[in-house]
Amino acid sequence: MMKTILTHFLELFFPRLCIYCRKRLIEGEQSLCLDCLTNIPYTEHCKTENNQLEEFFAGRFPYVKIASFAYYVKGGVTQKIVHEIKYKGNAGLGIYMGRLCGKDIKTSNELTGIDYIVPVPLHPQRLKERGYNQSLMLAQGISFETGIEINDDNLIRIINNPSQTRNSRFQRWQNTEGIFDIKNKTIYKNKHILLIDDVVTTGSTIEICAKLLLNCEGCRISIYTLASAV
Repeated sequence: MMKTILTHFLELFFPRLCIYCRKRLIEGEQSLCLDCLTNIPYTEHCKTENNQLEEFFAGRFPYVKIASFAYYVKGGVTQKIVHEIKYKGNAGLGIYMGRLCGKDIKTSNELTGIDYIVPVPLHPQRLKERGYNQSLMLAQGISFETGIEINDDNLIRIINNPSQTRNSRFQRWQNTEGIFDIKNKTIYKNKHILLIDDVVTTGSTIEICAKLLLNCEGCRISIYTLASAV
C-alpha cells in the first residue's frame, strides 16, 4: 500500500511518458502507450511462409526460419524504440520488447525445437562504452517468454569495427568479415540456434554470424530481429 502511494506521489512530479508520443502512461503501460503500441508496423513474418525477409536472404546461407518483429520506418515508432535501446541506455525497453518478440515467436510453427538463443555479440570495448548488449537485452526478454536458454559467451566479436550506419552494403560486408569467432564449436554441434539482432538492414552482420555458426557440425540456424529495414 505504502509503495503504491509513493509511486503515485513520484509520478506527480516525474510522470512516466510514452517514449514516442510523450503522452502520459497509465497503469499497465510500459514505455509505450497503447496507441503507439498498436501503431507499430508489425511484419507478421512468424505467421508467413517465405516472407519478405526470407526472400531477401534466399541463397546467401541455409536457414530454418527468418523473421522480424516490426518494420523499421524512418521517423516512426520502431526507429524510436531502436534508438532508445541502442543509444539512450534504455535496457529495460530492450527486455520489454524482447518479451513482445518472444510472444510473437511462439506463434510460429517453424521456430520450434530451438536449443539456444544466441545474441549477436558486441566487442568488449563497445560493451564497456554502452553498458550492455542491446541484442542480449532482447534475448533475455525472448528467453523469459519462451523458456529457451541463452548462450551469449561462445559466439564472440574479436574486432571492434567502426559504426556501419553510413556504409554501403559492400562496405558493411568488408567491415564485418573476420570480426566474429566461435570459442567452442562442439557446443553448437547438432543444435538449432536462434540468432538475435536488433535491426537488419543489409544483412551483412547476420550473414557473417550465420555462416560462422553453420561451420559447426550439424548446426541449423534461425534468425529473429526486432526490426527490419528490408
